[in-house]
Amino acid sequence: MLRHLLPLLALITSGIAASSAAAGKPNVVFFLVDDLGYMDIRAYNPESFYETPHCDRIAAAGMRFTSGYAANPVCSPTRYSIMTGRHPSRPDSTNFFSGRRGGRFNSAPLHDRMDLSELTLAEAFREAGYATCFAGKWHLGPTPEFWPTKQGFDVNIGGHSRGMPRSFFSPYHNPRLPDGPKGEHLADRLAADSVRFIDSNKDKPFFLYLSFYSVHTPLQGKRELVAKYRAKAASLPSPEADPEFGNEEQVWQTKGRKGATRRVRIRQRHAVYGAMMESMDTAVGRVLDALDQYKLTSKTIVVFMSDNGGLSTSEGSPTSNLPLRGGKGWLYEGGIREPYMIAAPGVAQAGTVCDHPVTSTDFYPTLLALAGLPPKPEQHLDGHSLVPLLRDPSAKLTRKSLHWHYPHYSNQGGFPGGAIRQGDYKLIERFEDGRVHLYNLKDDLGEKNDLTGKEPARVEAMRRDLHAWYKKVDAKFLQPKPGGPIPWRP
Repeated sequence: MLRHLLPLLALITSGIAASSAAAGKPNVVFFLVDDLGYMDIRAYNPESFYETPHCDRIAAAGMRFTSGYAANPVCSPTRYSIMTGRHPSRPDSTNFFSGRRGGRFNSAPLHDRMDLSELTLAEAFREAGYATCFAGKWHLGPTPEFWPTKQGFDVNIGGHSRGMPRSFFSPYHNPRLPDGPKGEHLADRLAADSVRFIDSNKDKPFFLYLSFYSVHTPLQGKRELVAKYRAKAASLPSPEADPEFGNEEQVWQTKGRKGATRRVRIRQRHAVYGAMMESMDTAVGRVLDALDQYKLTSKTIVVFMSDNGGLSTSEGSPTSNLPLRGGKGWLYEGGIREPYMIAAPGVAQAGTVCDHPVTSTDFYPTLLALAGLPPKPEQHLDGHSLVPLLRDPSAKLTRKSLHWHYPHYSNQGGFPGGAIRQGDYKLIERFEDGRVHLYNLKDDLGEKNDLTGKEPARVEAMRRDLHAWYKKVDAKFLQPKPGGPIPWRP
């Protein structure tokens, strides 16, 4: 009998030890918004058409990074990078997990799941005795064995394979979210369930990852909020006097593709998108209010980010990222530069701003460090702790470069390519033919002035570093179509 009791006693003892170790640790609330543009919230754009007072509370309480990047211009890869601290090019998870769009060439092979061998951020927190909850969009695996409760989360509220909801109003037809009253809004529901999780775990450390389906398509907003933003749009100069859209060359003031006619939004005035933004922001506020109510704000780390740039070039083009070029699906700044905020009481001073380039792989080591947990360098290979920056926004990380690798044709018109940022300079490389573009982001945030011909030595050096990084992560590239031409290779 003793032989059978020993494993049980060991399990109980380890559980007690983890619980004891977690005592006094800070809570973590991570807000991830889907398809939110850099210019959408007022903390980054005071002139935004959308009203975001609760998102702005996070910036006021902590640090706002003005050069915060997603690891990829579309959703699943960035989500992978947050959960693992690894660049999505390492496992070949470089596109959204149902993405198969082709073009002149076939896209690179796609690994469409987050492997169970990854030690996720949620698993790291659960190992340390944290209660863990996922709410919202997952999109990191095709079948239930890859969904949140198999990846470190005790609770899963609505996370499954789909990258977008069938409806933002109940009935949701979501296999991991029971329908609410008819007409219930999804952002409200996710916030309410998240608050219930906080209430149930307010006396112990918790990790809450609220990953909104908002503001992804389908574009659906509450009727009263749509009416509010329609009235607001009507008060602006008419579209005839102040156009809402232009084609690529007109908007980005650069020579686009031959015959380029893709419509790009110039002005933020989409009423339904505005309604969706406000619903998301209100949901953020409900969670922040719950932290206040339970007197947890001073011991809770709050993170806010978007998974990729705003949707400005397709599917209704509901928002504008200007002055940033491009949007979701593009390697220009509009596709990868994101709202990126961390409120860390006792570490980051309220209302501070940091312009040092950071990226989504950095959250894993940063949150472990802020929670007083040991790093896991064998897991978060591509992340750097941002604690030095949170303590002093003028500090510098040892990292020389940030890299991107997107060997796919995006649904939004973006081309397959790679990119590297070093200091103020950014180089983009096209995978179809190897052409490159060089920009000085300090002087040219809109990436309109290509310096390739003026700085050949810099181009060569940055390209050499980018190619070395491709080799390091075993990056994959475009494939020829049967009987077709061979695509460029680095």
